[in-house]
Amino acid sequence: MTDQPSAAVGIDDRLETAVAAAERGGSVALDAFRSAHDVETKADGPMDAVTAVDRTVQRRVIEYITERHPEDAVVGEEDDALKSVPETGVAWVVDPIDGTVNYAKGNRVWMTSVAVCRDGEPVAAANDAPATGDQYVAGATTARRNDEPISVSDTADPAALLVNPVFGVSPRHRRGLAAVVETALDAFGDVRRFGCAQAALSGVATGELDAVVSTVELNAWDTAAGVHLIRRAGGRATDVYGDRWRPGSIGLIASNGEAHDALVDAFDPVG
Repeated sequence: MTDQPSAAVGIDDRLETAVAAAERGGSVALDAFRSAHDVETKADGPMDAVTAVDRTVQRRVIEYITERHPEDAVVGEEDDALKSVPETGVAWVVDPIDGTVNYAKGNRVWMTSVAVCRDGEPVAAANDAPATGDQYVAGATTARRNDEPISVSDTADPAALLVNPVFGVSPRHRRGLAAVVETALDAFGDVRRFGCAQAALSGVATGELDAVVSTVELNAWDTAAGVHLIRRAGGRATDVYGDRWRPGSIGLIASNGEAHDALVDAFDPVG
């Protein structure tokens, strides 16, 4: 089970762009927050939501990125952006509003997320949460919240871990969620559900949570930025089998690292 840090060189200019792009997108979303929205549903039903604001924010974010780095690929949740991270080269990963259901209901737990991947690995990240006034940024070596260094928790006792399960809303994901919640309540401390994957991952990076767990493949826009934050804050991120996580991996176990093997053992589907 390995989780060695990725090499990230020459990303300073892209990190600066990621932060500015996330800020601009978050500002657009905040301007429309707690106003009336026409909420559309996507393939997985009424909890798989999108608003016109999601689409507007993504356009603004991608326009800002492509003006500065037109040679880079862009992956995004909405519209015609790429849906998977290329295995080679530089790619941006954009979630205009992670936590759209929260956003549409007036709940403050949502983020605009921008990550940079190089050869399939996240190397820079910016998660902007304008409704709570928090911004999470990670570059080549460090992670910060509002310009202050952050680090994962030091909780080592499995019975004391706060675990956030992250799943989509399809029937298969719901079945996986139910199984993970049952295991988490049986083998670990307690469960939290934020309804925003990037907020949960950012919470692990700051030590407010101890682990995020999923046993299914998650979209890159829900994960890449937060995984990079956790790694730069001193934590670990693997797939469900304990191998290094990267976009496209099956499952995600992202933790403070103190009881990571116990988490992998508990949620490994062949264990």
